[in-house]
Amino acid sequence: MAIKRFETGTRLSQAVVHGDTVYLAGVVPDDYSLDAKGQTEQILAKIDRLLAQCGTDKTKMLSATIWLTDMRDFADMNSVWDKWVPQGCAPARACVESRLAVPTIKVEIRVTAAL
Repeated sequence: MAIKRFETGTRLSQAVVHGDTVYLAGVVPDDYSLDAKGQTEQILAKIDRLLAQCGTDKTKMLSATIWLTDMRDFADMNSVWDKWVPQGCAPARACVESRLAVPTIKVEIRVTAAL
């Protein structure tokens, strides 16, 4: 079974397709100075782009893992997430508080989707 890699660098690929499954790397915002809502909006736009590049979309999400540097941002992140997820297409999801690689990143999201 073929493996397709997208936006591959030295350390990681932003997306990998194997069989009928798309695995995204953890996606972070471009602008680290934004609040949790702004960072989430940027991340979800990047996820939309990556899924489209792989031939799928958010209606086919299977799972999502969300990391927040501060659980006080949970409601703000969810206010954006809830508007973005298509009705009836919510993935299995986990959300945890964690220190991230760059201190000014507030949100990181990883998604797995079907083709």
